[in-house]
Amino acid sequence: MKILILGAGKMGSFFIDLLSFDHEVAVFEKDIYRMRFTYNCRRFTDIKEVQAFEPELVINCVTLKYTINAFDEILPYIPKECIISDISSVKTGLKEYYDACGHRYVSAHPMFGPTFANLNQPSEENAIIINEGDYMGRCFFKDVYSRLGLNIYEYSFDEHDKTVAYSLSIPFVSTFTFAAVMKPQDAPGTTFKRHMKIARGMMSEDDYLLQEILFNPYTHDQVSLIRKELKELLEIIDRKDVGRMKAYIDKIRDNVKAQK
Repeated sequence: MKILILGAGKMGSFFIDLLSFDHEVAVFEKDIYRMRFTYNCRRFTDIKEVQAFEPELVINCVTLKYTINAFDEILPYIPKECIISDISSVKTGLKEYYDACGHRYVSAHPMFGPTFANLNQPSEENAIIINEGDYMGRCFFKDVYSRLGLNIYEYSFDEHDKTVAYSLSIPFVSTFTFAAVMKPQDAPGTTFKRHMKIARGMMSEDDYLLQEILFNPYTHDQVSLIRKELKELLEIIDRKDVGRMKAYIDKIRDNVKAQK
């Protein structure tokens, strides 16, 4: 299959490496310096090269802010039967765009960044495929993610954003808060070091990725829940209320036990 990757950033480069041995892959990237470390693919900087390539599948790997703009730019230059796809971490507005664009489409979300994922243990990593759109497009991504051994989940566009707001926004904001109050001092303790490892991994991700997750329209409600719990916990601490603390810890333990 002829596959065109839009954007040669971390995820774009990841998909180039992943797909180039089984497919004819090209990348369209206006910044030539971002293509310095792309291999086993054709490199395009001119939109006319995209037209000559005649892709069968487009995978849009640019940041969320420019996802629709990137589609708008290449749609006049790809065949009508070409499937277009995105891997955005927030899907707001994409369904409406896809329904109006006149192309078959598929939407997916590999829930890992290439710098933070552990693909040596793929069973610990996850991917979401939107259960709307083109059947063959969904089959393509299912095959790719299955070969990697990822756990695959299927949601609608709206279900995806609600789920991601819960599964990513809460740990992201918790880690942001942890990192924001750190001081340049020694902090012996296993728990601190484990949290620090998570914080370093998250901070190694691209700023745009972090923004995408936190600007999810459903993030606000999740952060509000964190604020509510912190307010209650601080009140218990200030009052040194042993009974309420016991009840609060019991509630947390029950929440943890209930997780799959």
